[in-house]
Amino acid sequence: MMSDLQREALSVLAEVLSLSADVRLGQLFAHLGFLGEVHLGRGLGYIDDDELLSVLYRHRAELQTRLGGTPKHALQPTRAVISSSQSSESLQAAPAAEL
Repeated sequence: MMSDLQREALSVLAEVLSLSADVRLGQLFAHLGFLGEVHLGRGLGYIDDDELLSVLYRHRAELQTRLGGTPKHALQPTRAVISSSQSSESLQAAPAAEL
């Protein structure tokens, strides 16, 4: 059964895909893996669902800023999205200009 966290991640993934219509799904997954390595030090296959959600929020904010829109969730979501395997320091949201 799919958790609420997984549903949320899929919803944000759909938003990210709609903001980058010229990108193939495989390219998006590869880019998300790269972002996971940059921001968390681990690739897509090794990050937890909450960490993936954090990466998705960061990427969505970056895309919205690039497209001239105001990011809805430029920072972390309202609930904590930090796994016990990561420190809060590595998951702090950065301003879109730093992404």
